[in-house]
Amino acid sequence: MHIVIFGLTISSSWGNGHATLWRSLVKAMLCRGHTVIFYERSVPYYAQERDLDELPAGGRLRLYGSFEEIAHEARHEIDSADLALSTSYCPDGRFAAELILSSSADIRAFYDLDTPVTLDGLEQGKQVDYLPAKGLSEFDLVLSFTGGRALDELRSKLGARNVVPLYGSVDPDEHRPTTPRSEFCADLSYLGTYAADRQAALEKLFLGAARLRPEDTFLIGGTQYPEDFPWLPNVAFVRHIPPPMHAEFFSSCRATLNLTRGVMARYGYCPSGRLFEAAACGAPILSDRWDGLDCFFSPGNELLCVETADDVFAALEQSEEELQRIAKLARERTLAEHTGDCRVRELESICSSVLDSTAVQA
Repeated sequence: MHIVIFGLTISSSWGNGHATLWRSLVKAMLCRGHTVIFYERSVPYYAQERDLDELPAGGRLRLYGSFEEIAHEARHEIDSADLALSTSYCPDGRFAAELILSSSADIRAFYDLDTPVTLDGLEQGKQVDYLPAKGLSEFDLVLSFTGGRALDELRSKLGARNVVPLYGSVDPDEHRPTTPRSEFCADLSYLGTYAADRQAALEKLFLGAARLRPEDTFLIGGTQYPEDFPWLPNVAFVRHIPPPMHAEFFSSCRATLNLTRGVMARYGYCPSGRLFEAAACGAPILSDRWDGLDCFFSPGNELLCVETADDVFAALEQSEEELQRIAKLARERTLAEHTGDCRVRELESICSSVLDSTAVQA
């Protein structure tokens, strides 16, 4: 397939979860013989933290300054596409969607990588700039990073006709057990950009455990943490850990904590990319609990669910052998079900079904 994507960013992993996901998916697309062009508006805050300049063979990263600059070229690419995707948080999402919907692409699609945020914004009466004015009813296919009831709401609130989940994934070549780094060694780590709707859980579970275990070491990696963050003496901080260092980060900790943003936890069925990364790297995972978690990992067997600081304390009391047993099973599950290659195979099957349905209707 020739695939055209309009996305937030694939070139910079700074302060967002999109880039790492796209790198996994696009690499798998190219490995499976597809061709890809990724359109990304070059904005200053990503440009100054850019950590990818080009895609592997068969792919092209097209950075641009304004949509007008690439509209004619993009029209040609889309008209020859087997699959054209407009995505959530794309700065020119509305323009890209209009171009796709008026094209002759075989499958005209929208991929919401932020479905709970989209639906929550609509519920609050906010304008969601990356959505077409008429909603999603005209797309042949709507993909959602989130499953469960979010799929029903995409239909009822936005008119989506054909909605299918396409969850996060991981690149096992990039995320695998590796040699630990001394500056990342900790009894418990947490990797994530600061988010206000994760702060309460971070304070309760991570900082709460740090208070209960003052002799242990705790490590937070991420960006945008405010100056008034309630740091503790046994909590270290590393600002912005780029994707090439994620494997070392997760491989250096005795265990790692996974936390889901509040709105995503409320919807459920929305595993973060970091969850799969940590599992692929062989890190024992402690996770908050949300609906649908057991569709991706077996709680108590492949990861440990925690709801209080005491739960985190108890998890860290587990023997090294038990923690490694859990980590091994999670890594095996991830390699079997949650890689970029797995998701692209799912996408191929989805696209085949869409084309078959179109042929029947014709």
